Amino acid sequence: MAYEYTTPQGYAVKDAGRRIVVDPVTRIEGHLRCEVNIDDNNVITNAVSCGTIFRGIEIILKGRDPRDAWAFVERICGVCTGTHALASVHAVENALGIEIPDNANIIRNIMHLCLMYHDHLVHLYHLAGLDWVDVVSAAKADPKATSELSQKLTPWPNSSTGYFKSIKDRLTRIIESGQLGIFTNGYWGHPAYKLPPEANLLVVAHYLEALDFQKDMVQIHTIFGGKNPHPNWLVGGVPCSLNIDAHGAADVINQERLELVLQLIERCRTFAQQVVIPDTVALAAFYKDWLNIGGGLSKLSVLAYGAIPDTANDFSDKSLLLPRGAIINGNFNEVLPVDLHNPEEIQEMVTHSWYKPYPNGKAGLHPFDGITDPHYAPGPNIKGTSTNLKQVDERDKYSWIKTPLWRGHQMEVGPLARLLVGYAKKDTEIKGLVDDFLGQTKAPVAALQSTLGRIAARSLELAWSADKMRYFYDKLIANLKNGNKSTANTKLWKPESWPTGVLRGVGFTEAPRGALGHWITIKDRKIENYQCVVPTTWNGAPRSPDGQLSAYEASLMGTHMAVPNQPLEILRTLHSFDPCLACSTHVIGPDGSNLITVRTDNCF
Repeated sequence: MAYEYTTPQGYAVKDAGRRIVVDPVTRIEGHLRCEVNIDDNNVITNAVSCGTIFRGIEIILKGRDPRDAWAFVERICGVCTGTHALASVHAVENALGIEIPDNANIIRNIMHLCLMYHDHLVHLYHLAGLDWVDVVSAAKADPKATSELSQKLTPWPNSSTGYFKSIKDRLTRIIESGQLGIFTNGYWGHPAYKLPPEANLLVVAHYLEALDFQKDMVQIHTIFGGKNPHPNWLVGGVPCSLNIDAHGAADVINQERLELVLQLIERCRTFAQQVVIPDTVALAAFYKDWLNIGGGLSKLSVLAYGAIPDTANDFSDKSLLLPRGAIINGNFNEVLPVDLHNPEEIQEMVTHSWYKPYPNGKAGLHPFDGITDPHYAPGPNIKGTSTNLKQVDERDKYSWIKTPLWRGHQMEVGPLARLLVGYAKKDTEIKGLVDDFLGQTKAPVAALQSTLGRIAARSLELAWSADKMRYFYDKLIANLKNGNKSTANTKLWKPESWPTGVLRGVGFTEAPRGALGHWITIKDRKIENYQCVVPTTWNGAPRSPDGQLSAYEASLMGTHMAVPNQPLEILRTLHSFDPCLACSTHVIGPDGSNLITVRTDNCF
């Protein structure tokens, strides 16, 4: 039965007209289903975001040694390698009152910034890029004209006519073979693509260069963390030794290894300024209309926990290089403080999620008291087969994602939220990056609150991350020259020295996709409770009990679709968040039978 209502955020939701299902949304981490209703003018009047997998790592952790938690939670995601581990070690250190050496803080920051850079690079070119770049059109480009365009935009050396001809020839062979490989199933020729062939060829060339470069730059993780993905971490510090005078020692980071780190950092900085930023400015020039589409909650309520402490063991606003704060109801003149220990601020709801209701009639729980008790009970409209799925019923339970609220509000998190909070707080570096970008694109600040604004925010943060890696590298070298080689606090290694009683701790950071928090309760030196609220929990949540739309859902409202059965506009906006749901998890019954099967045919 069709319905309509106005959400507390002011969105007029109408569940009427044609229903379009995109399942699964690909080029993301995990499994996401999206359903929208469109009116007679092909404008979205209702949007539903459905997480179709269950993450049970919190349950697995109960009863384990808290020092081991990082190794489990790091496996929540295979894309943002290390960010969950970092939040976990912060949480345990917070609970136990453990301080870490300055070098450990520096190395953690370099590893985290490396992750941010890598994740944003892969997102821009390989996950979201194909929503804006028509690969087949690139094969029609004039290599000479592409060379001239490249040299006009950037001093990047790979810009000769011969270079772009070689890229065009590779593309032509792939297209003529009929085996497009990674480019299969694209909506090539869709009227929403606006780049001319020469610009398409330019970005496709950078797509291939970024594909090569991303595997080189993660050597920073392998040097400090031993491997990538999922580098090693350590409660109390970092698991590596430093000695610039060591020779031939495989287990010590010496001058030669540090020189390699410096080379990689400088390559990151150059690629950011000469490739990523110019490409982003070019996209904004050709897709100006998308600077006014998909704003959603970024115009209303955004949240950032803050990250990258400049001073070891100091998580105050003064120390965090990525600012912390919350903005609600569109009041960007006031940035509210954030306290992750305060039960009045964050509450997780399960009204529309496949979990058992909380005891004692509680509508929401703070993560310290969080309960993860799965109960898959689909409404009558979700039944079907893999080839005949009916729509979900958003008035019932329809997602494995819980609904976190900050002071009762659905919030958007991520690079754009961080940028908006930093800009509102008048952070000098963030404001400088934003103003420079807006100057190049001749757009107002409000234009960032859009689908393309999220893309731009990632590019700006990528460049910022590269510069901050160099900043912390210089601090590390200065410490080593002064004889400071300490990388770990060994006090933690004797559990009998830990404080007694029930201990609670919060670990927070900013993952590439947004605010990430881990809450731990330790009892008798074992994990009693563990809860994670990840960025996609915020952005991809189902509706709140009072009908508020989440960031994904709100951002799709009012979007016009040129070709409804080729939902490129839906993909553009959803990909701008870089959705990340837990991977490799299956919903099964007690007898091992599938409870739900998702369709994977004819989707891109």
